[in-house]
Amino acid sequence: MTELTQSVRLETEGSVALIIVDNPPVNALSWHVRAGLFEGMSRAVADGASAIVLICDGRTFIAGADITEFGGAPKGPGLAETQAAMEDAPVPVIAAIHGTALGGGLEVALCAHYRVALGSAKFGLPEVNLGLLPGAGGTQRLPRLTGVPKALEMMTSGRHIGTAEALECGLVDEVVDGDLAALRAAAVAFARRAVDEGLPLVRVRDRDDKVLPARGDTKLFADFRASIAHRTRGFLAPEYNVRCVEAAANLPFEEGMQVEATLFREVMSGSQSSAQRYAFFAERAANKVPDIPADTPTVDVARVGVLGAGTMGGGIAMNFANVGIAVTIVERDQESLDRGLGVVRKNYERSASRGSIPAEAVEQRMALITGSTDKADFADCDLVIEAVFENMDLKQSIFRELDTICKPGAVLATNTSALDVNAIAAVTSRPESVIGMHFFSPANVMKLLEVVRGSASSPTTIATAMAVAKRIGKIAALVGVCNGFVGNRMLFMRGAEAERMLLEGATPAQIDRVLYDFGFPMGPFAMSDLAGLDIGWKAERSTGSTIRELMCESGRRGQKNGRGYYTYDPDTRDKTPDPEVEQLIRDFATSKGHEPREVTDQEVLERLLYPMINEGAKILDEGIAIRGSDIDVIWVNGYGWPLYRGGPMWWADSVGLAEIVERIRTYGAALGGRHWELSPLLERLAADGGQLQSFSR
Repeated sequence: MTELTQSVRLETEGSVALIIVDNPPVNALSWHVRAGLFEGMSRAVADGASAIVLICDGRTFIAGADITEFGGAPKGPGLAETQAAMEDAPVPVIAAIHGTALGGGLEVALCAHYRVALGSAKFGLPEVNLGLLPGAGGTQRLPRLTGVPKALEMMTSGRHIGTAEALECGLVDEVVDGDLAALRAAAVAFARRAVDEGLPLVRVRDRDDKVLPARGDTKLFADFRASIAHRTRGFLAPEYNVRCVEAAANLPFEEGMQVEATLFREVMSGSQSSAQRYAFFAERAANKVPDIPADTPTVDVARVGVLGAGTMGGGIAMNFANVGIAVTIVERDQESLDRGLGVVRKNYERSASRGSIPAEAVEQRMALITGSTDKADFADCDLVIEAVFENMDLKQSIFRELDTICKPGAVLATNTSALDVNAIAAVTSRPESVIGMHFFSPANVMKLLEVVRGSASSPTTIATAMAVAKRIGKIAALVGVCNGFVGNRMLFMRGAEAERMLLEGATPAQIDRVLYDFGFPMGPFAMSDLAGLDIGWKAERSTGSTIRELMCESGRRGQKNGRGYYTYDPDTRDKTPDPEVEQLIRDFATSKGHEPREVTDQEVLERLLYPMINEGAKILDEGIAIRGSDIDVIWVNGYGWPLYRGGPMWWADSVGLAEIVERIRTYGAALGGRHWELSPLLERLAADGGQLQSFSR
């Protein structure tokens, strides 16, 4: 055995050389890994090896680039040199793959002459998720191996594929069952067979049989662009990936590599990739709570209770059943329970029909959900989540009851989106076990979980909630108690200004369009129509004192009856601005003494977003959020803030805090209102050249 670098060693089995990477935790392509691979190839050939196997220790093959090196000074041999050493080796090179071969890891494997993989391995080029494209020849080699349609789909989605799919499309040559030792034995056997049978040294770069069918086929690429247009709206990286695959289909390899290099430099230096890479690290930072040590004991959550089988409660229950955790879901009556469980079943059946889950998973997951109309059945639950409507008296009554039912040590969580978690905890004898777990609708789909620590929440309760979030695949951010917590508190500011601009002359369609063009999936009024204008509205208490009350009084309920701020096509749900609504708004504004005027799109954008930035700074100053990047995690994953704009704190820094402060002062003087009162922290950071995204108390 020869140690080549701190992370790569060279071993032999007879005449077969094995280059072994050991760079925990995921064998990232750090500079010393690249140096070791380059040296290992050279030394193996010089020592007379008949074949070379590249394999990794630990739980995975090379899982990708070391992104901590992005933007730093180059060190060690470049990846291209390492790849050339493999591709141009005079003896067979076999990549032995287990775990994941992603990004740069897959690009390395593509330079081997053959690929052998464990049946559990995964493959992908997920750079698009960081606003990038594969920059080491992946865009040129993958289509030559898998064909253009498969490469387009993989590269623009970032999706990981399994070995069955990889074998079918030609990405791997042999699949092996067993463990890492079995993989090693199979790869060595394959290497010896390659030598004995004189198998050709296949350089993927030289192949064109898989790309020939797409050469000159402009319709193929046009159709593909159309098919992903909605999903990738606003993002540059998917389009740049498509252009690279077009180059692979239509140009010689070296010319395609030049296209890849040019486009890679553009996206790498652009704001979108900076924002997406920032978001990547922000999500990981959000899981770290400074005052909760990593070794804090947690509650072993084997059974979860959910109170409420409505849209939210059913979705919450699905999260746990999806990962094999038993759930007891309680409703007030059998009819409501049956209806809720029926919706859960339909959701699973829909997923199975789309191929998202195996058909047998429907019954497996439903079997984990037990329905009841008796809260006493929560007695054996380790975590109970209340998911009833927003009423403090009701929630306090429920928690008094849960306090008498649930076993000692059980975590009691409320799904409230805005109410005081401390006031809910105060009615129990165990406030240290109470916490907020604010899921977002639909709870079985949305990534975000706002974990709300009460003033008495214990370290174990907090650590348990954060660990559970990770277990069920959520992105959790820990926040403090205030009205609306982080996300909704900032949203309230945007909503207040949107309503005010209606009175001044802006239309619902204009306001929604400005936010849509910024990158949000929809604006505030389209969102109101989707949720239902009559949520919380009571005809007997309506006084026509707001636009929303007038809308409801005139029979407008939103999408549910096809009439809201917009009218909706009953079949397609396409929306059209409603002149009657615009006249209703103008008449109401006149009755309140407002003179209509032109409101520019730039003013709309500033008045919607700058109060949010200001409120975010206040939240940070009060310690409600741990760090500025946590606010961005919440808004990107829970409220539709466009990922390629990083989040409200990151975006504010990119605009310039001094400029934002000046505009807030101007609007505050002209308009008044609490949300225009300048945050002292924002003012201080603007003066000192600081940043909101990196601020932490």
